[in-house]
Amino acid sequence: MTSRGHHIWSVVHDERRALVADLRRLHPEQWHTPSLCTQWDIHDVLAHLVDGAKTTRRGFIRRMLVARFDFDKETAAGVERERRADPQDTLAAFEAVLPSTNTPPAPLPTRLVEIFLHGEDIRRPLGLTSHYPVAQVIDALAYQLRTSTGMGGGKESAAGWRLITTDAEFAHGSGPEIHGTALTLLLAVSGRPVGRADLTGPGAEDFASQR
Repeated sequence: MTSRGHHIWSVVHDERRALVADLRRLHPEQWHTPSLCTQWDIHDVLAHLVDGAKTTRRGFIRRMLVARFDFDKETAAGVERERRADPQDTLAAFEAVLPSTNTPPAPLPTRLVEIFLHGEDIRRPLGLTSHYPVAQVIDALAYQLRTSTGMGGGKESAAGWRLITTDAEFAHGSGPEIHGTALTLLLAVSGRPVGRADLTGPGAEDFASQR
């Protein structure tokens, strides 16, 4: 594994650890809170993260064959497989795979995209906040911007806009300017709702209205 790979996994493991610490504080009813992934509640998203941490390249291919290459079907099966009756047991399963470096056959930056996006899918509806490493959020954002929406990215969502981060030296694209933190822009181009107040610039209102 390259030094960059080691660093990515170090960040992923740190973020998994931070998410576990947040989830330990939840009251039982909070596990049923709808997440930013509209079809899932908080417990479902955690089960998806457990499944992701267990998924190997060979295992992913085998499971896609079983699902007849229906990615949504395969993902739903993973959530069902890893979602325990008691959310605390699902959390324990997540803790058990915290140091995992398993990954499906996808570029390594997708592991950053996964932990940042799903971390926010869980935290924002619960009113929780976290401080993510900006340099790695930029890496995740850059990956999303060069990846089509059909492959889970945000390339088309960002087309026609000039995205400028306010917490790092990063800009992408051409068109009306939208200013926001790296995390806000990552969420926006990845199809998550962001508040109009979180964006500035001449294109902010129109951009936010399309999320």
